[in-house]
Parts: sequence; C-alpha cells; structure tokens
Amino acid sequence: MSPAEVLDDKNLFKILVAIHIDLGFMQKDAVRRNDTCVTLDEILKLAQENEMDFILLGGDLFHENKPSKKTLHTCLKLLRKCCMADSPVQFEILSDQSVDFGFSKFPWVSYQDGNLNISIPVFSIHDNHDDPMGAHARYALDILSCVGFVNHFGRSMSNLVLLQKGSTKIALYDLGSIPDERLYRMFVNKKVTMLRSKDENYWFNLFVITGHHRRVSKRKSRHCSGDFYS
Repeated sequence: MSPAEVLDDKNLFKILVAIHIDLGFMQKDAVRRNDTCVTLDEILKLAQENEMDFILLGGDLFHENKPSKKTLHTCLKLLRKCCMADSPVQFEILSDQSVDFGFSKFPWVSYQDGNLNISIPVFSIHDNHDDPMGAHARYALDILSCVGFVNHFGRSMSNLVLLQKGSTKIALYDLGSIPDERLYRMFVNKKVTMLRSKDENYWFNLFVITGHHRRVSKRKSRHCSGDFYS
C-alpha cells in the first residue's frame, strides 16, 4: 500500500481506544460521584467530533459486575445520545459474526441490525471488575450487548474479528480477564493457540488485552511478561 493510499480516508481506520473507565467508581462520594460518567461523556463526544470509525474499550467499563441502576441508566443514556445517528459505518466485518459474538443473544454486529441506527460502533472486552459472575455468568456488558450499544467480544480466547475499510485490513485479537498465574501456566504448558487470518501478511494485527495482565504479581516467576504476547 502506497503512502497516498494510507492517508486516503477511504482506507484509514480512525479508532478511539479507552480502558478502565470504571463507571460507578466512588459513586457515593459527594464530590467525585459523577467523575466516571463525565469521563465517558467526554470520550463519546471526542468520538463524535473526530468522526471515529469505532470505539475500542479494553475492559472495566464498569467498576463493578453489578453496577447501580443510576450508573447503568447513565451509561445507556450517553451511548444512545452519542452512538446513534444516520451516519453510515464505513467498514465491514469479514469474519464469522456468529463466532465473534456467539455469546450474545443477537450474534451479529450492532450496526448491521435493521432495528438499530448505530453510527459509531463500540467494541469491548471485559476485565476483572466487570467480568461474568454467577450461575449464568451474566454481567452489565450483556445488557449493553442485548440492546445493541456494545459489541462484546473476548469471552473466549478463540476470537478473531476481521475488519476491512477500503484496502486496509485489521485482525482484531482479544484477551479478557483471566487470573494471571492461570494464564501463565497456559502459556508455559503450550495450551494457548492463536487463530491466524488467511494471507496474514496483508493484515494489521491488533491485540486487545486488559491492563491487569501487564501487572507483575508478587510471585514474579509466574506472571505474564510482554514476551508472552510478542
């Protein structure tokens, strides 16, 4: 791809990345209770103003697995206000959406749903604050996915979402929240495999991983360093 083609808007992905918004953090504090919601509002407005192709969330959208009604309502309100419009989405998904979003009751990307009018899609993985819990392994992201405001992926390590805009192709890998020592054992015992796209030399690889996997545990010999992901 020539430099001129790269700079052409028809081929250029514009992605806004955010992580650890932690909606609901310190919600009972008289001074800081609205801070995280203000942060999400600012992020979504930036996506609108800069005409982003999509928003990519790297985990911990919520501070708790079961956020308060106020926090969940505010999140839904902001997403509806900023992510729904008549502007067409300029990229397509080439991979099997029934696999990419197979845990959802509606296993397809939100902007292709005929009942919705999504202008800025949101893709998100989960982290340790908002991960699945309980007998049915449900959490707040399931609600956002069900109403079509968030495309949740990364509940398993087998996902590979393939995106294309013009001549630019992105292979989107994911890794949600897994205890670090468990993940370390999986790598050491060669239990981790990564799907590869066909004609991989023509794809940009983007690996979405939660920030907590980068932290060093007290038992340094059993944490996943950056070498594991290279």
